[in-house]
Amino acid sequence: MVNLILILILALIVGAAIAYIYKAKKSGAKCIGCPDSKTCSSGCGCCSGCRNGGK
Repeated sequence: MVNLILILILALIVGAAIAYIYKAKKSGAKCIGCPDSKTCSSGCGCCSGCRNGGK
């Protein structure tokens, strides 16, 4: 019974993470977790310099 509860909790955590990633990608985030991912227009990849002018 304990194993079943543990598996359900882990499945819930993984499901929530997948839903978060799906929602973020659908809203246009190039790099999830990067605060500049939606505002960087220069096409930089995953926080490679959005904040400091692409350097």
